[in-house]
Amino acid sequence: MSRVVTIFDPWKDEMCTCPLKYSCSPYTGCSHSCLYCYISSYIPRPFIARPKKNFIKRLIRDIRRIDPKIPISMANSSDPYTPPEDKLRLTRRALEIMIPRGLKLMILTKSTLILRDIDLVKEGNVAVSITITTLNSNVVRVIEPMAPDPWERLRAVEKLSREDVPVIVRVDPIIPYVNDDLGMLEHVISEAIKRGAKHIVTSTYKARKDSLNRLTSAFPDIGKAIRNAYLIHGIRVKRTVYYLSKSWRKRILKHLMDFTLREGATFAVCREGFKEYIRAPSCDGTHLIPNRVKTLRRT
Repeated sequence: MSRVVTIFDPWKDEMCTCPLKYSCSPYTGCSHSCLYCYISSYIPRPFIARPKKNFIKRLIRDIRRIDPKIPISMANSSDPYTPPEDKLRLTRRALEIMIPRGLKLMILTKSTLILRDIDLVKEGNVAVSITITTLNSNVVRVIEPMAPDPWERLRAVEKLSREDVPVIVRVDPIIPYVNDDLGMLEHVISEAIKRGAKHIVTSTYKARKDSLNRLTSAFPDIGKAIRNAYLIHGIRVKRTVYYLSKSWRKRILKHLMDFTLREGATFAVCREGFKEYIRAPSCDGTHLIPNRVKTLRRT
């Protein structure tokens, strides 16, 4: 059986500044069906989430072999609270196994279903990272069609924070002409911090052919401008990945860094290559994982 807990290695991406961590996904694919999602470039049937075969058995085997001092990120390529989790409860079962063992966990999600498991999360060595791309519900229904409304996500930030769960808010991806208005992005950050977010992570959209086609089709009025921003004015970082120009990215990211620091939270960028914009002990927020449960050397 292949491993379900593996070292996080985003395509050996030189732009990545993440600290050493593991990655663990109970599901293959993600039913949130976000237009900008990169998993469609390498996962068949990307927007139909299905549980990994014998996931719990493999998880128990893997956590006996890992270094318990290294945090586990759930999950990087499939939301652990993708809609099928409501009934399948694989993520909850995984938390029931890992939290009592004192493993360090970072949960990444854009779902309010995380609140179902707040009884577990608040007792463990757990931090939660919630993605909020915009507070415009109409835009969210287009780019994240199966994800909860952003204002509901903000309420989840508040409820988790009230239970003393460290919360990171990811304001990403920032897509030109879609959700890149600086005033709107400031509003997201301000509302997140007001509700208890301790750390803000942001990044610009990295275009791949399939996701770029989805976005330009969904926004026909600005589709050409989005495409030109990457294919004409942008830069190709890898054979199949395009970034906005460095000056465009720096203009947005530095503005948001300065704003966030003034608002009293720490700040970082993700896969941008700008280390000077990382104003925290870790870019991803894993430094916020609390030590509530003694880590067992052998689990």
